Amino acid sequence: MSKSAIYPSLQGKRVFISGGGSGIGEGLVEAFVAQGARVAFCDIAVAAGVSVVARVSPDAAYAPVFIPCDLTDPAALAAMMAQAEEALGGFDVVVNNAGNDDRHSVEEVTPAYWDERMAVNLKHQFFVAQAAVPAMKRAGGGAIINFGSISWHLGLKDLVIYQTAKAAIEGMTRSLARELGRDNIRVTAIIPGNVKTPRQEKWYTPEGEAEIVAAQCLDGRLVPADVAALALFLASDDARLITGHEYWIDAGWR
Repeated sequence: MSKSAIYPSLQGKRVFISGGGSGIGEGLVEAFVAQGARVAFCDIAVAAGVSVVARVSPDAAYAPVFIPCDLTDPAALAAMMAQAEEALGGFDVVVNNAGNDDRHSVEEVTPAYWDERMAVNLKHQFFVAQAAVPAMKRAGGGAIINFGSISWHLGLKDLVIYQTAKAAIEGMTRSLARELGRDNIRVTAIIPGNVKTPRQEKWYTPEGEAEIVAAQCLDGRLVPADVAALALFLASDDARLITGHEYWIDAGWR
């Protein structure tokens, strides 16, 4: 039976995670807490966030801090990041996970829907990073991990605005890595394949899941813990000279 890696460099690190109330985000919170990190996370779903804290706190060296937030509200985002910084005492790691992949057709998209989808999937990643950078500079460095998506590389249907935002995240990652590298702040992106979560089960039938596995190089379904394992490495000191690139975890689907 395999055992998960332990990263001593993550013990006590101050980690912020967006969208930590469910799915991949919940797996990220659980994984960083298990490493002995100090974790703060936000989510728009209050009940889900409270549930995560209750579930992972009993065995935690540091109980995670949950801050409800609608990341599409710039004032709420700024206030939430200030609260997270105060709770953690700074930032060493930021994981920009939050997003929403609701399906939509080209005909349905209005200017208001475009702006709202970009706010949900792209805009907040920049402003969360911007808010964390001063504390990272004071600490002598840090790691920012953005979440992209395999979807735009595959050109999936009914996701044109989501995929546009996710494509932009890869460009933003490279740009931020260049801008912040001399301050010892590393910026990377994780590109997940199809991860088995309750939300994704909303979109895929068992037959659809079987088609995904058949298209992968490896058998089996990705789960949040698989994605979190990659995030832990990229956040750790083991990845001290890794920046400016995207890292895939898709079982070879692409």
